[in-house]
Parts: sequence; C-alpha cells; structure tokens
Amino acid sequence: MNTENKKKITPLLNKSDTNFLDDYWSRYKKLLFESRDDKNLLQMRDSFLETSQKNGKLIFVGNGASASLSSHAATDFTKQAKVRSIAFNDHNLITALSNDYGYENWVQKALELYSEKNDRVVFISVSGKSKNLIKGMDFAIKNGLGTSSLTGSNPENELREKCKNSLWVNSNAYNIVESIHTIWITSIIDIIVGNPEYKVS
Repeated sequence: MNTENKKKITPLLNKSDTNFLDDYWSRYKKLLFESRDDKNLLQMRDSFLETSQKNGKLIFVGNGASASLSSHAATDFTKQAKVRSIAFNDHNLITALSNDYGYENWVQKALELYSEKNDRVVFISVSGKSKNLIKGMDFAIKNGLGTSSLTGSNPENELREKCKNSLWVNSNAYNIVESIHTIWITSIIDIIVGNPEYKVS
C-alpha cells in the first residue's frame, strides 16, 4: 500500500468543526425554517394561476444554481401543478445566443424568440443584479409580459425593485438563499396541489 498518497484522517468532529457548525446553525436555522412571507407567496401563487387561466405559460430563468432550480420548477409546475412552464436552461440555447448576441443579451433574445402574449417570466437570482436577467426583465416589462422575481442579498436589488410580484431572502449566503428559493417554489406547487405529500406519478 502506498502510504505517501494516504490522506491523514482527522476526527469526525474536532473543535474547529464544532465551532463552525454551532455558528452556522445558529446563524441560519431561523432563516431557513422561519422564512415566511405568506402574503407575497400567495400573491405569486395567484399570479401563476392567473397566467395559466389566460392560457399563458411560466418562463423560468436564472444563472448557475438558479438555472438548475428554473429547470426543476418548470418541470414540477407543469407535471404536478398543471401550470404549463418552460425554463431557459438548455446549454445549446444559452451558448448559441450568447455567442451571437453577447452574454448580457441572451435572456432578452430568448424572450424575443419564445415568449407569447399572457406569459409570465420568473427571474431567480441570489444577487438580483445579473445584467442578463435585468435586460430580460426590462424586455418583459416593455412588452407587457408578467414578471415575478425571487432574489436575496440587497433588498434594493434591481430585479426586486423592477418587479412588484417578488419574494426576497434576507441573506447574502448563496447556499441559504438558493435553498429558501427552492422551498418557496416547491411550496407554491404544493399549495396549488393542495397537499404537502402526494404521489408524483
């Protein structure tokens, strides 16, 4: 056995780890499990249902982990909640439009190509200041599309400021904001379904 490549095994919980976790959970426990914004949550639910009733679709878009959540949301809203949805998270679409029109403009261009009357665009962003999303928001507003946003960080972030139908997390920690966004999105689906635990097939 090659002992040179053998990593040193440290105790499962050393003092440094314990201190970190104590601080981590005390800092985020309340935020993670008590982040209730029922009024705006139900307002967003109603806007999604209104979009569906008008025969429009939801268009979810974000960057990074928010792009992954966009795909998850579009699938579950369509499958579970019966609210037709799509997500702009195809690598071919993103790279082709970014290559041809610039990364800051690809969301706007995708909306030009895929959005229709009565659609609602749901922008998901921790910072709320990604330029490609802001340009997409401006296009959506200018062209009469519905807009919703889920953001974090600065309460005066641009996506939140431009959008009345919004949910905001009071944190700068990306993993915490993304986790709460996921909880909020899936809770809206559960509210529409009318049951927090149900078969998905």
